[in-house]
Amino acid sequence: MEHRPLGHGKPEVPVVGLGTWARLEAAARKGEDAEVVTRALDVGSTLFDSSPMYGRAEALLGRALASRRDEAFVATKIWAGSAREAEGQLADAMRFFGGRVELMQIHNLLGWRERLVMLERARGEGQVRLLGATHYAPSAFDELAVVMRTQRIDAIQIPYNPHERTVERTILPLAAELGLGVLVMRPLGEGSLAARDPGPDALRPLAAFGVRTWSQALLKWILSDPRCHVVIPATSHPEHVAENAAAGAPPWFGPEERALVARLAG
Repeated sequence: MEHRPLGHGKPEVPVVGLGTWARLEAAARKGEDAEVVTRALDVGSTLFDSSPMYGRAEALLGRALASRRDEAFVATKIWAGSAREAEGQLADAMRFFGGRVELMQIHNLLGWRERLVMLERARGEGQVRLLGATHYAPSAFDELAVVMRTQRIDAIQIPYNPHERTVERTILPLAAELGLGVLVMRPLGEGSLAARDPGPDALRPLAAFGVRTWSQALLKWILSDPRCHVVIPATSHPEHVAENAAAGAPPWFGPEERALVARLAG
């Protein structure tokens, strides 16, 4: 699988990672959470995104990584309304992930000024390598841009897919200008876009790009924008992990192919 840098001069990460919101707990209910994580590692999808907001996902992920922790790039988050709660979440992450996190993000910008000071200290102590900020709502993108312009973070996480394109106006151009890594949440529209499968005949023009499924088309649509570094689709099905990962290999779509996918998405 091809790799791209997460921001200028930052460690390289796979272009297709694995999200853990809701889906890892769903896999755990079937006894397949460790298999999902192991399959991701085996196919080179070694970036795992989590959060204390995602129920037991951090603990499940840490347990599933086990002896293969050194193969993983863990991106998790702080989501706390108080300094005490934030420190507790940081301590939990250190316990779950072997005393370090590759990318620690401020979830939904909650208390970002205070959290950023704490995370800069954690980075200085070697607990955290890179810092980031996330938000899902277009109404918060102006504030996200403020955080980006501080130049104190290395990456952002935002929603982007053919139905959610607000980030094209300001956020993606600004990330490119500042050299920030971009992680894309909701690449499949939380499942709603994936459910709109147009069928194999409609996808035939994309076969030369390695696309065999509608989910692959949606993921490659995002990754063909050079400003986007990582997509983090979530799945509870081990067999879907390799399918998603295949979308992270070139060749990339040009304008015509991206326009086709956008039309098929409706």
